[in-house]
Amino acid sequence: MNRQNRLPGEARPLIVERGASRHAEGSALIRLGHTHVLVTVSVEHKVPFHVRGKKTGWLMAEYDMLPRATHERVSRERNQSGGRRQEIQRLMGRALRTCVDLDLFRDKTLIVDADVLQADGGTRVASILGAYAALFDLSDRLIASGKLSEWPLRHEVGAVSVGLVDAGLLLDLDYQEDQGAHADLNVVATGSGQLLEVQGGAEGVPLDPQVFSEMVVLGLAGVQSLLSELRRQL
Repeated sequence: MNRQNRLPGEARPLIVERGASRHAEGSALIRLGHTHVLVTVSVEHKVPFHVRGKKTGWLMAEYDMLPRATHERVSRERNQSGGRRQEIQRLMGRALRTCVDLDLFRDKTLIVDADVLQADGGTRVASILGAYAALFDLSDRLIASGKLSEWPLRHEVGAVSVGLVDAGLLLDLDYQEDQGAHADLNVVATGSGQLLEVQGGAEGVPLDPQVFSEMVVLGLAGVQSLLSELRRQL
């Protein structure tokens, strides 16, 4: 299988561009191989009902894919209720709320929008990496403008996919590799190596617990590598 000269435990090339949107309070365009995602952060001066009166803020995430992000056109989700879309949004929201000190955004909502421009596998993990970069961009702008006096990001957040393909483990699957995987996981973790979420499972045959553990370990190492590169570019 052609991994474009990548080793089994090597992620695709990562490129991040901060400030990709001139209008958003924070933004980043992230390229993970041939998967490209634009992420923006908007600040609304209100919070959902369940947060009102709690002296804190809120963060929510939305995820979408442009119709021609894939090989064939995919119709837009008019009712915004697709199961995969909702699952990715919840994953992003859970991960990102762990990294932001929302007490510093009292009575405000951070809305993170991830739009997939081009998909080649790993759109949810690229969206999480891009979302962290966009939140970094937002934080830097707020500190520079004097609107915040304290850095609001508690830790870095990243994600990567791991797959069992032809009895071997591969990091950061592209679309072709994902299609041939016997099992795949999405590992979400902090910059210090703490797990936030592991999502995925076996396809067709059961997965040995030892192999599952090895996949998580490889994923954690992959997240550290990607965050190191992201840190360098930010």
